[in-house]
Amino acid sequence: MFPFESLFNLDKNSRKPLYQQIAFSLSQAIQNGILKPGSTLPSSRELSKTLQLHRKTIVAAYEELHSQDWIAIVPRKKTIVSERIPLLPPKSWQAEKSLLPYENAMNADFKNAATPQLRPAITRAEIIIDDGRPDIRISPIDLLLKTYRSLLLQRYARKNIEQNMAQGTLVLRLELVNYLAVSRGLNLTIDNLLITHGAQMSIYLSSQLLLDSQSTIVVGTPNYPMANTVFRQSGAQLIELTVDQWGIDTDQLEVLCQTQRITAVYVIPHHHYPTTVTLSTERRMHLLNLSKRYTFVIIEDDYDYDFHYSSSPYLPLASAQHLGNIIYIGSFSKILDPSLRIGFMIAPKNFITQAVAFRKMIDIGGDGYMQDALAVLIADSELKRHVKKAKKTYQLRREYLTHLLNTELYPYISFDNPSGGMAMWIILHREISVHSLQKKASEFHLQINEINKTHNAFRFGFASLNERELDTTVAILKKCCLQLNTK
Repeated sequence: MFPFESLFNLDKNSRKPLYQQIAFSLSQAIQNGILKPGSTLPSSRELSKTLQLHRKTIVAAYEELHSQDWIAIVPRKKTIVSERIPLLPPKSWQAEKSLLPYENAMNADFKNAATPQLRPAITRAEIIIDDGRPDIRISPIDLLLKTYRSLLLQRYARKNIEQNMAQGTLVLRLELVNYLAVSRGLNLTIDNLLITHGAQMSIYLSSQLLLDSQSTIVVGTPNYPMANTVFRQSGAQLIELTVDQWGIDTDQLEVLCQTQRITAVYVIPHHHYPTTVTLSTERRMHLLNLSKRYTFVIIEDDYDYDFHYSSSPYLPLASAQHLGNIIYIGSFSKILDPSLRIGFMIAPKNFITQAVAFRKMIDIGGDGYMQDALAVLIADSELKRHVKKAKKTYQLRREYLTHLLNTELYPYISFDNPSGGMAMWIILHREISVHSLQKKASEFHLQINEINKTHNAFRFGFASLNERELDTTVAILKKCCLQLNTK
């Protein structure tokens, strides 16, 4: 009988709940080929006896794995490893478990400098359908600013705040090492972290160091437009692959890898921009294996990881064993306030060192007082409490908008209810063009920020709008559609 107890190294003193530790250990065993597709797992009662834990803990772990498609549960019969998982050769569990991915130097060429690019200006309107931004009215900005002012008055803070600002303050990086380990399962040190002015800056730095005219980068289509712009401006060849309901098509990627050298792949596994789809477990594993086989770098943009409503989000690709070839990008702008320009990049130390050196050419560093104020919010669990509150609020708004769209706009649109994030991907029927809708809406002082003419679609950010504002917005859209449909 398979010794399931050997798969677990549980720490009851860890801040990470035991059920999450169990779920993570089993998912790693599946990814490493130790547990095969279709193989039977012990019942919750059997495993609880083996691990000497309460049965509810095992049930919670199995439910977590089931929600993320790692296992299939046949009620009152059995629990098996999902048949959708590709068959993998087994690896040494102990060797894999002890390996820290970012101990490896990056196995890829990267450069040190390039000319920075400017972002276009953002226009204003009375009512804005943004592309998925937080509601700053419920954000703990007042507390953040209070802490900020307190730090300004402390002499020792003024003395220490200027040290190594190009990489970010030591206080924030120390807090993030623990925060990201607990919330995302990332195994790193302060040397793997660079604090940036947001995800856009991280994308730019990554592209400038990795790409040149001899490089090829793969993205999904449709994709985040500003990322595509940055990649093209690096001089690299940009190849677009299909994004469907399971995310970027990794089968297409494998065929591509067989014919040409790929430098990097840019992906948004959680709530792909703009379509909001989530990369499936099967494709995540496939992408990781392709990266190892063909030694390309994965640029993982995880801009709104924290907002997932139906279950806990998939762990980042960067939490898996990836031999150092993943650049992980995140941001606090989507959690707190778009104007709070604090993000982070995680990568092997040798890459971060060059990223810091390049960053100094264009930016000495960020606001050290604000970074340390954010660190206090994290240390005091204020950020965690805010995320929990915001998730409930945004989920209710998502559900309310779903109701409005189904009752008021169903003749003109189609959409899938996203499992998380802060926006919906709305596809217009062919009789109304998205460009015409955007233009007509502006006559009613409604601005639609992000449209896609190729797919005749737009991003509808719901998180920043309360129910009254959603009512007003949908009423205007309905009026616009009625007028455009009669022409």
